[in-house]
Amino acid sequence: MNCFAYDELFILNPGIAENRDYICEVAKDIVSRYDVDGIHMDDYFYPYPVKGESIPDDELFRENSNGIKDQKDWRRYNVNLFIEQFYKTVHETKPWVKVGISPFGIYRNKKNSSIGSNTNGLQNYDDLYADVLLWINNGWLDYCVPQVYWEIGNKAADYETLIKWWNQYAGGRPLIIGEDVERTVKFADPSNPKIHQLPAKMALHKQLPYVKGTVLWYAKAAVDNVGNYGTTLRNVYWKYPALQPEMPFIDGKAPQKVKKLKPMWIDGDYVLFWTAPAAKNWDDEAVKYVVYRFAKGEKVDINDPSKIITITNETFYKLPYEKGNEKWTYVVTALDRLQNESKIAKKKIKL
Repeated sequence: MNCFAYDELFILNPGIAENRDYICEVAKDIVSRYDVDGIHMDDYFYPYPVKGESIPDDELFRENSNGIKDQKDWRRYNVNLFIEQFYKTVHETKPWVKVGISPFGIYRNKKNSSIGSNTNGLQNYDDLYADVLLWINNGWLDYCVPQVYWEIGNKAADYETLIKWWNQYAGGRPLIIGEDVERTVKFADPSNPKIHQLPAKMALHKQLPYVKGTVLWYAKAAVDNVGNYGTTLRNVYWKYPALQPEMPFIDGKAPQKVKKLKPMWIDGDYVLFWTAPAAKNWDDEAVKYVVYRFAKGEKVDINDPSKIITITNETFYKLPYEKGNEKWTYVVTALDRLQNESKIAKKKIKL
């Protein structure tokens, strides 16, 4: 392996194939030996630029340019090779394991590109040599988590401008927005100075069709309930469970529905049991189950997350039996590794 020193870091040079191979082998080892859902990569490709320092790769470029004349294009080419290789390595090892990246929040500024955002800040493409849109459009990612860490109204990098930009240009893969918890609660809502920006940001999420969720930075700030952030998520925005975004480009076929759904008394407990559906391959296999509950007279609607009472990897659920006077309809669906949801199995039960 060959590293270079930059800003008190030692960085594996992306221009050297041995380095790309090494990182991919590490990922392959993790995916092979552990039952992980995905491999997520942060925003480090070539280093964040530091004034007065230059990347020491001139000689490597001269000796290994692959016919590319511009050194910046060559750096992007190196990163592109790595991302493609990394994605294929993971999926060849286990096709259901997802690959995602958290790029810096600005792809390019308008002054540098006709499709750039109306911003003025560091850029993935020009400064980190990370062509994120190419990776999305070529299918080398399963989801993208841009770090849109600014506030609504930021002069250099306005949150609303950026989230709408990512929705417009990066919808080829599920888009999950990286949120800065502390910055969100530090700044007031421009239209209501008495509250912070969480409601306004969540409203933007709902308006944008390709935005499929949120990743919080950093988790401790939410746990510490800075600005009542954690409580508001728990009681309002994330009150109910949710299934993961669909990824039909990996697998879009749902498993068969569960079998033999019935309640039984076991050691004094009333338990709802079912049997996993038959499966021949990984993409047929049920790995989790969703249990819904509907009151007497309610329409069975599994698109209503308020009716989810558990998502479990068990094939049973302990029922809250009281006097046996109330009638409920219980619905169970099967989920595969990509969270494709089966047709329903239902049972009317008195509790």
